[in-house]
Amino acid sequence: MTAPSYPVIRLKPKANARAIRHGFPWVYDNELVVDRRTRKIAPGTIAVLEDGERNPLGLVAVNPESRITCRMIDRDLDAVIDRAWFEKRLSKALSLRERLFDAPFYRLVHAEADGLPGVVIDRFGDTAVVQPNAAWADVAFEALTEALVAVTGVGSVIKNASGRARQLEGLDNETSVVRGTAPEAPVPVPMNGATYMADLTGGQKTGLFFDQRPNHAFAARLSQGARVLDVFSHVGGFSLAALAGGAVSGLAVDGSEAALALAASGAEAMGVSDRFETRKGDAFDVLTALGEEGAKFDVVICDPPAFAPSKQALEAGLRAYERVARLAAPLVAEDGYLVLCSCSHAADLAKFRGACTRGIGRAGRQAQLIHTGFAGPDHPLMPQLAESGYLKSLFFRL
Repeated sequence: MTAPSYPVIRLKPKANARAIRHGFPWVYDNELVVDRRTRKIAPGTIAVLEDGERNPLGLVAVNPESRITCRMIDRDLDAVIDRAWFEKRLSKALSLRERLFDAPFYRLVHAEADGLPGVVIDRFGDTAVVQPNAAWADVAFEALTEALVAVTGVGSVIKNASGRARQLEGLDNETSVVRGTAPEAPVPVPMNGATYMADLTGGQKTGLFFDQRPNHAFAARLSQGARVLDVFSHVGGFSLAALAGGAVSGLAVDGSEAALALAASGAEAMGVSDRFETRKGDAFDVLTALGEEGAKFDVVICDPPAFAPSKQALEAGLRAYERVARLAAPLVAEDGYLVLCSCSHAADLAKFRGACTRGIGRAGRQAQLIHTGFAGPDHPLMPQLAESGYLKSLFFRL
């Protein structure tokens, strides 16, 4: 077979080619020689990346409209990015998940860490939800979909085009069903003894957050016989796991009526509705109100959205995390537990921990940090890419 002919894109002489050779998967726009020919490369094109001395480094997906202009795809210069190529990558990803989980509910592909830059695939039984968050994945989406069906045997594939990442790539936000049919009702997802209801077409992200699975389990261990408050609860992630673990009560707080309705449906499916309540409202307002009411809980969990999604938002985000801790800490009974989470890429563990500790201190409480949790193993970390280790969960005893 004739080797494919790819266009060439080149690093500036002073760019850090060593980082690329050692596994860093991105090249930014200011690191490249950009001429008229380079600017004409269509978003999603596969090209050969060369260093400043014209030595080839590998195949990259190019998007001149994104600050991340190149994403490393394959070190093999003769690779053909077709259905067979996708099948190999997906088979490797599937083998890990099948070893880890006994039911097909997990993140199947976690972007760069699974060798598919910018691609996220969550599996819900017979349905897969794909987020192609990079231009090359949009261009190759048909081959990706065919490979996904062939490797996993799923009957339905949903393309989820929502989210900030696609906007940064200059892509559309049109979500569609590309294979089979979308589930007519929320899909029941078993995790940690709980049942979650996932809305795969109208919910947040792909419908459910699989990443917190091990942290839900650790919180459940602390919740036996406990009164539990779950703030920014989405579909009841922490509170339903706590009830499955023997909590005497669970209160889920969220700003979304739809998410709370799904949480209540999950509680009903589990047979714990008599121990479960919801409260709709702004999380900061509800935390303040609960404090004024003198409410106390044995376990309080706050799992907010990304307050610091970028470096520009870091300082404001850290202040928000500190405020959450300051408002939540007074609600924790003596010797109870406070769980504070962040999914912000820009706030590293040290900065996030510092903000939480300041908030707890400002609330007049003393704390022991007993556990630090991260995303589950179906969200593998690419060691060279700090951004792939975004999730942090801090478990304090107050």
